[in-house]
Amino acid sequence: MLKKSVLLNSTCAAWFMLAALSGSLPAMAQDKTKPASAKTETGASKPETEKQSQHDEKPLDVPSVSTGFTIPELAGSWAKNQPDMLQQPASTDAMPAFNENRFGGKVADPAFGAFQRGLYLTAFNLGMERAKAGDPAAQTLVAEIYARGLGVKADQKQAAHWYGLAAEKGENEAQFRYAAMLLQGIYVAKDAKKAEVLMKKAAEAGNAMAQFNYGQMLMMRSPGMKGVDEAAPWFQKAADAGLADGQYAVSQILANGTTNVKRDEAEAREYLLLAARKNYDTAQLDLGTWLVEGRGGERNYDAGFRWMLTAARGGNVAAMARVARLYRDGIGTDGNSIEAAAWYIQARRSKLYAKDLDSFMDGLTDEEIQQAISRANNLR
Repeated sequence: MLKKSVLLNSTCAAWFMLAALSGSLPAMAQDKTKPASAKTETGASKPETEKQSQHDEKPLDVPSVSTGFTIPELAGSWAKNQPDMLQQPASTDAMPAFNENRFGGKVADPAFGAFQRGLYLTAFNLGMERAKAGDPAAQTLVAEIYARGLGVKADQKQAAHWYGLAAEKGENEAQFRYAAMLLQGIYVAKDAKKAEVLMKKAAEAGNAMAQFNYGQMLMMRSPGMKGVDEAAPWFQKAADAGLADGQYAVSQILANGTTNVKRDEAEAREYLLLAARKNYDTAQLDLGTWLVEGRGGERNYDAGFRWMLTAARGGNVAAMARVARLYRDGIGTDGNSIEAAAWYIQARRSKLYAKDLDSFMDGLTDEEIQQAISRANNLR
């Protein structure tokens, strides 16, 4: 756990400025947690598909793994004769996970019950009656239904209207959502000052996503050491509440150390594990890398491979390239050139290129390339 802290260096601060997740509320942390069966850092289960993370590629601290990584202007010669290999097979994205316990625990009536059972139109009609009567929890429920288009046509302006009313009455989930809209100027007039006030109120009320995002707002307001100092306690609160974003942020603070926080890679690895268990793909990638490198604890090639494979299966492009190298070099798994090539093909489909892997591909036969393309189309 973080002690009372001062700030990260500018490099670590820059990471936090780029840590916001994409989604319906730009630059706001979203509830992306999904159940995972992994219980220890030595194993990881296959997660549901998530949006890919644009993680910068980092070398592994293992002599037999090539660490070079660049984005060349031209593809390797192996790819020039494979015009179809970059075409991704058709797929359908599932609706993102949704936390149903967001309405202050105050709508213990048929409206909320219908919502939990997926009867969204019924929930909307019942909730609207209470929303018009001034119930802030019902107003938040109605806003959420409008925002997501559940049972009714999506209407972001109506969502903003009801979030705003509920926020005025102190509903912390509505405060968080409305603050995000105000900050970005989404369907409401942009008002950064009011957004910060509401975000802080939601954070103080215990909303974990608000705590993390309020920390980021403090850093945007005061770039550099001062902002990190102000933000760190809020990241810790979010981490303590179980938010993967907060857990990952704390891991970075501990990994780098600050003026008043002693660098502690062992504890940082524990926070990476917490976030990785929640299918936070960047944490899975970092944890896998740390395990392979022996950073923050014992080296464990097998567990490192499994965590990186989990991140790759979840859509993390950098993890795909690293998994390709691990398969190529037989680290944490049996060497397999077809699997290595298949994962690199997947990475290339997302515009990640690596000279060492291009060279590896150039050494494969045409038959092996075709096998790898076929395998890439069926990776799970």
